[in-house]
Amino acid sequence: MADKPQSEIFTTGMATRRSVLGNAHVDRAEANKSEFDAPFQTLITEAAWGRVWSGTQWTKRERSMVTIALLAALGQDEEVAMHVRATAHTGATAEDIREALMHVAIYAGVPAANHAFKIAKATLAEMAAAKA
Repeated sequence: MADKPQSEIFTTGMATRRSVLGNAHVDRAEANKSEFDAPFQTLITEAAWGRVWSGTQWTKRERSMVTIALLAALGQDEEVAMHVRATAHTGATAEDIREALMHVAIYAGVPAANHAFKIAKATLAEMAAAKA
């Protein structure tokens, strides 16, 4: 299968992905990309980052809070941690994360929120230690 030229939505998605997750994270993902998962990486770059995260109705801060809440409700631990780290770029604060997880407790269940609080707390501590 021949490579298709990068679409404008892919280019927008990659820029947004880098602005939210940081260059180091995206560079690692790109370096670890294989022929097997390259189509998936393109899909998420275009759909998640090029369309959803690049929309104009919400700020990156708002998207960050909603994403953390959804991932916590779904029990997606690694993704919760990744998006907590991304708050360094989105403007969402520890207080924003806490409020999102309070909503998880009410609407998705206390066990899901309790586990997500544990992940967020550890991730925020790692972020603070890295700054020190």
